[in-house]
Amino acid sequence: QVRIDGADAAEKLETLTTGDLQALTLGRMRYTLFTNETGGILDDLMVTNAGDHLFVVVNAACKTSDLAHMKTVLGDQMTELSERALLALQGPSAEAVLSALAPEAAELTFMRGAAMTINGADCFVTRSGYTGEDGYEISVPSEAAEALARALLAHPDVEAIGLGARDSLRLEAGLCLYGHDIDTDTTPIEGALEWAISKRRKAEGGFPGADIILSQLATGASRRRVGIRPEGRAPAREGTDIADANGTIIGHVTSGGFGPTVEGPIAMGYVATDHAAVGTEVTLMIRGKPNPATVASLPFVTQSYKR
Repeated sequence: QVRIDGADAAEKLETLTTGDLQALTLGRMRYTLFTNETGGILDDLMVTNAGDHLFVVVNAACKTSDLAHMKTVLGDQMTELSERALLALQGPSAEAVLSALAPEAAELTFMRGAAMTINGADCFVTRSGYTGEDGYEISVPSEAAEALARALLAHPDVEAIGLGARDSLRLEAGLCLYGHDIDTDTTPIEGALEWAISKRRKAEGGFPGADIILSQLATGASRRRVGIRPEGRAPAREGTDIADANGTIIGHVTSGGFGPTVEGPIAMGYVATDHAAVGTEVTLMIRGKPNPATVASLPFVTQSYKR
């Protein structure tokens, strides 16, 4: 979690990302990407206009490099909020549970954030549903985090979950996991994330790797992230080769597992662009054996974010 102060905060941070951060109005948040000079993705992040500052959340695994990257343009305007924790309350009952502790939470809609007091603690709450479910992300002072977590868990509709549950949710929602589905060797166009490049930035560029990324946007990339539905019950795990009808390897799976909502195996991966159309039949080499599969549209499950 990072706080960025200054009237020019959005303008400066924007030079590192694909988003139109200067267009963020009070309380609005945006998913955007840090890119490098070759168009690769350094990280994905959330940026919220919190009024007198920007509130930024990056991936924990990329924290050190992201902080150093932002510091190059922001200097002392940037403050790591190391004294704060982040709790995620996600799922169909999230609004009812949180609004019992903070009634204004019910007024928060998708991709918005606001300050509110919860269980006696000064919190900043966003509603991005980053797991693929509707729900809240609660930034809370570290010393109040355990008490808040216990207050939430006291509700009969709330249970603690692990990374496996979160991973199945985000996969069903077709959401990328950094370091798996996107990385420094993947461009936003290859990753089917061109929607994270704001209209003005598509027209003006001005972000690292813009020439390469915008060229791919205009003419296409050689590969594309797609959804995949294997036949049968065997899941295709990360690294599984994807072959065409002739047995030629055309890509590989980057995320895969069992989708509890769809009650079957699902995966995402990269294939040569001429095999990326929905409905294309492919073969997955699961444990050395060919398994039929079909390129599928994303997300696998209809999302239920509160608009």
